[in-house]
Amino acid sequence: MKRITAAIAGLALAITPAIGANVEFKNESINYKVMFKWGMVNKQAGHATLSIRNNGSQYITKLTAASESWADHFYKVRDTLNGIIDYAKFRPIHYERIAHEGSDHKHDTVNFSYVGAQVKGKCTRQKRDKKGNMVVDEKRELGAMGTTVDMLTSFYYMRQLPYDTWKKGHVLTINIFSGKRKELLTIKYAGVETIKYDKKKYQCHHITFIFTSDGRTRTSENMDAWITTDARRIPIKLEGKLPVGKVQCFYTGG
Repeated sequence: MKRITAAIAGLALAITPAIGANVEFKNESINYKVMFKWGMVNKQAGHATLSIRNNGSQYITKLTAASESWADHFYKVRDTLNGIIDYAKFRPIHYERIAHEGSDHKHDTVNFSYVGAQVKGKCTRQKRDKKGNMVVDEKRELGAMGTTVDMLTSFYYMRQLPYDTWKKGHVLTINIFSGKRKELLTIKYAGVETIKYDKKKYQCHHITFIFTSDGRTRTSENMDAWITTDARRIPIKLEGKLPVGKVQCFYTGG
């Protein structure tokens, strides 16, 4: 559940400070169910909702994710991601992650600023102390050159890439600020595939996300996503490996 939350929140033609100024998303709210699969076990472990609305000058985005009641006994998840994206230049302004995962309670914020192609992110992390109070645990500033996203902006970024012009094996690498560190996110195109799900067939662009700290050292397992080839570009399925089994996220409507 934790891995898929990141994958959803769990992603342009070149490395530039503006991600895609000509892209426009309509107000929408889309839903997903999170499945845990291990051998013959295939059980719903959680659910998530992603929403975006346009207030004229900014996109306001939100992700909420929660584990199912049976899974709460093993690892309870209640996560909320909030984001603000500049409408004209389609680049992140503010990112917030409120995470209740197991016994951990954390609150991360990143405020973005831009000077030419240089991007800075002022990060603050709060966590719950022994008395149950949220206190500042760490502050740091991240820096990068070129296209930079956060976990939530990446979901909308990946939906507007020009896959129709890409050939199988095409790769694009951008920066991603997680709230604590800068990583490199490489998006590798695997071509068009047909996904069968819930008695329906979807023609999808298949992409793989590769997270690294320096372009070589992986910071997490790869994630795969399947995005419809139609105008809406809906991510139909996301999948990632776990130490035991794998987690899958399926679109359920919206």
